[in-house]
Amino acid sequence: MTVGLSDRLRKIRHTLLVAIGVAIAVFQLSGVFGLRINTSPSLPMGLYIITADAGANLVEFCPVEPFATLSIVRGYRDPGACRDGAAPLLKPVIARSGDFVDVSARGISVNGALLPNTAPLATDTKGRHLEAWPTGRYVVDAGTIWVASSYHPRSFDSRYFGPLSTAAIRHRLKAFLTL
Repeated sequence: MTVGLSDRLRKIRHTLLVAIGVAIAVFQLSGVFGLRINTSPSLPMGLYIITADAGANLVEFCPVEPFATLSIVRGYRDPGACRDGAAPLLKPVIARSGDFVDVSARGISVNGALLPNTAPLATDTKGRHLEAWPTGRYVVDAGTIWVASSYHPRSFDSRYFGPLSTAAIRHRLKAFLTL
C-alpha cells in the first residue's frame, strides 16, 4: 500500500515539474515569437501577438509619470520590461486623433457613444483613493490616443491618466488565443 502511494506521489511530482517546465518554456519563447500573455482582468485572458498593423485596436505601452510610479507602488503592474522595471500595460484603443472624448462620472464616451464599464471609481480594490481624469470634453490631438477597457470596470486606463502619447506605444497587438 505504501509503495502505491509513493508511486502516485512521484507521478504527481513529475507531472507538476513537467507542467512548470512547459510553462516556463512557453513564457520564455513567447517574447521570441512576439506573443504576450495576458492574465489581467482588463482583457480576456490568453495570448496576444504583436502585429505591424498600425490600425490594430490593442496597444502595449509603459505608462508615464506620475502614473507609472503609482501603478507600481499600488501593485497594478508586475515586474517587467519597462524602463521603470514594471510590466507594460495592454489596453484597447478607444479613441484616435480627431475623435471626441467626453469624460464624466458615467464613464467615457467616444463620439457620443458611452463605453460600458468605463466609469471612474473613487477607490481601488484596497480602498485607496483614485483620482479620475478631469471631467470634460476633449478632442484627441494628433500623436495621442485614449485607451480603456470596457471589458472590466476596474481597469487602470485613460479614465485615470487621460490621453497617451503614441510615442509610448511599444507594440500593437491582436488577440491570438483567448479564453
